[in-house]
Amino acid sequence: MTQSPLNLSRRSLLSSAAFGAMAATVPGLVHANSGAVLPAKAASLPLKDVRLLPSPFLNAIEVNQRYLMALEPDRLLHNYHKFAGLPVKGEIYGGWESDTIAGEALGHYLSALSLMYAQTGHAECVTRIIYIIDELAKCQAAHGDGYVAGFMRKRKDGTVVDGKEIFPEIMAGDIRSMGFDLNGCWVPFYNWHKLYAGLMDAQTYTGNDKGIAILIGLSGYIEKVFAPLSEAQIQTVLDCEFGGINESFAELYSRTQDPRWLKMAQVTFYHKKVMAPLTEGRDELANLHANTQVPKLIGLARLHEITGELGYAKASGYFWERVVKHHSYVIGGNADREHFFEPDNAAGHITEQTCESCNTYNMLKLTRHLYSWSPDGAWFDYYERAHLNHMLAHQHPETGMFTYMMPLMSGTARRYSTPFETFTCCLLSGTETHSKHGESIYWQQDDTLFVNLYIPSTAAWTAQKADFELTTQYPYEGQVALKLKRLNGTRTFTVAMRIPGWARSHTVLVNGKPALATTQKGYALIRRKWRAGDVVTLDLPLELRLETPPGTDKVVSILRGPMVLAADLGEAGPPTRGEVWEGTPPVLVGADILAGLKPVAGENAIYRTQGLGRPGDVTLKPFYAQYERRIAVYFNRYTDAEWVVAQAEVKAEQARLKALAERSMDVMYLGEMQPERDHNLTTGGASYPVTYRGRKGRDARTDGFFEFDMAVTKDGKEAGPLTLQATYWGSEVNKSFYISIEGVRIAHQLLTGTKPGEFFDIDYGVPIELTRGKSKVRIRFEPAAMSRCGPVFGVRMFTADKGDKA
Repeated sequence: MTQSPLNLSRRSLLSSAAFGAMAATVPGLVHANSGAVLPAKAASLPLKDVRLLPSPFLNAIEVNQRYLMALEPDRLLHNYHKFAGLPVKGEIYGGWESDTIAGEALGHYLSALSLMYAQTGHAECVTRIIYIIDELAKCQAAHGDGYVAGFMRKRKDGTVVDGKEIFPEIMAGDIRSMGFDLNGCWVPFYNWHKLYAGLMDAQTYTGNDKGIAILIGLSGYIEKVFAPLSEAQIQTVLDCEFGGINESFAELYSRTQDPRWLKMAQVTFYHKKVMAPLTEGRDELANLHANTQVPKLIGLARLHEITGELGYAKASGYFWERVVKHHSYVIGGNADREHFFEPDNAAGHITEQTCESCNTYNMLKLTRHLYSWSPDGAWFDYYERAHLNHMLAHQHPETGMFTYMMPLMSGTARRYSTPFETFTCCLLSGTETHSKHGESIYWQQDDTLFVNLYIPSTAAWTAQKADFELTTQYPYEGQVALKLKRLNGTRTFTVAMRIPGWARSHTVLVNGKPALATTQKGYALIRRKWRAGDVVTLDLPLELRLETPPGTDKVVSILRGPMVLAADLGEAGPPTRGEVWEGTPPVLVGADILAGLKPVAGENAIYRTQGLGRPGDVTLKPFYAQYERRIAVYFNRYTDAEWVVAQAEVKAEQARLKALAERSMDVMYLGEMQPERDHNLTTGGASYPVTYRGRKGRDARTDGFFEFDMAVTKDGKEAGPLTLQATYWGSEVNKSFYISIEGVRIAHQLLTGTKPGEFFDIDYGVPIELTRGKSKVRIRFEPAAMSRCGPVFGVRMFTADKGDKA
């Protein structure tokens, strides 16, 4: 493999305040000139050689294992059997498994079982894998042409049928690609990517080779689908999310050496619209669906490893750098409402729909590829950040259920899946994430062992015939001990302990004495003649620090070591649809924030603000562990003088809203159950309530609509000319819709992102003939052809102010 040209600057990465404003690493008691040199590449220790010791990560594995065993393979195989004409053996699951994306779960399940077997040795995982693969082979044989799938297709008349029906249409050039929908089927190639990954993971981790024959047959079918298409038609197909199936074909090539599959990876599934800007070093990610893109770059990373093509490395590395430094939040997650926002604007997107969990699952995969080409502690500064603060927060430690979004807006709480009725991508990727927490702790190359994550565990380093045990209470305490438990005789090799970029100082000892070590690229390299019983001790002071998101210094987060802290704003309570917190987001006021953070006596990693908080002081606890609490992660900060001005601005806005309320005939709070009932709301097609930034609303999607009544008199009196006001989110793009009153269109509205980062109102004059002699009128919102409407975050009918100009 050709060496990657990536040149990761640790200082550059961590100079971004979102990922460590205090990046300096001070060697402490580590002595230089030990003779050790950091290898140019690395590979993780096999998962089967790592076992976790008691910690929250081991608990996550054990809880997830129970959930995997509660799932029934025959229920996941329901559509595979059905569409192959074979007897169905289990009832289909709910959630996405009952939608046109059905069948996706089976691929994830195969991966999760394979990883769980490698991580724990649980034999039932293998039994289930063997059964599933045998059943898939039967399904494929019944089709007779290599095809095997579980996804469905919704026809224009609403009938739901076998998804195989779309492919003759595509081959004939009838391609209707709409981001997530391809000819009425929900992301079929994304779905297949998960099946490919599951069958390959089964081979990798359990040695089951039967799935590769299934994939060769399926690949031949997919190859035939694309064969008659022009390049332009292929690109149209790729406008529909296809996951990382480019990686799947690259991997299939690596296992079969059949050049047909390499061509599929390099040519057929190369999405030029996304890949070209990244290859050329241009950040055009804003408004792209985030998790649609990350797997494509994982595919390019794998292609680089197979072919040595440097352009693939450049694109995947550039993408990682832009996402981590310019499009991510303090916990390591990214995207708002599943989409990337403009660079360096995280502070403008702190909402209840931040950080889709699949995004981070995939970013960690990409990080592993990049690190393996060029070991540097900075890669794992990010990896640890996201793994601890997002992935460990993703799964409820008691129920084993998962969050889809990881909300960061003040007052929000996590909401979790149910075991069998809310299957989503984030539940399914969660079953994989929490089957493999040992995969990235230890890495190796030649005679160097890297220790990258400080998670209690044991490791068998077969290359050196050595066994290690890592014990620690990190990240709650800063002491880490790595003991060489078994080694025959003595042996010379290097142990590389990662020194996090946030650490102002560190101490490394061997057997209680200062270590002879070299520091390179975020590691303390200890090269010596080792013997059984030797112990390396690393001490990392866990100091509090502030971080500001890129683009502003008016917003801060609080961290302790790698751990993000969050204000505890109270119990979450039972979930209700579209709930909105009624509290006031806490802010911090003072010249020295850190000085006002005091540890709570008798508690570890828990602090209390003293005199800083408005409207009151708050208690700060580890974010990841607040599974059933309302939280605040980001805080607006003010000096005392700035706070006086801010309060005056709030009062002025309250006065404006009071005056508007006095002029209002009626207000429609869309998305709220009782107001929608009171206003006789009806919908057609696809229309859903939404909640965004604490505001409720409603949208209408292609061929849908919503309509409702609004009063046009007050106290039984007509008020003359009226204005209809609708509220929208200013970053919406490509939304085209109509507004009608009493069946008469009064406006054609285009939303083009002209007010990014804010809610805004648009006023529409109401022709007086539509309201004359009436007490109420019917308002209708409906999208234009092939577009969407809204969301609309409230509608108001009001009179002109006496001081307004005609």
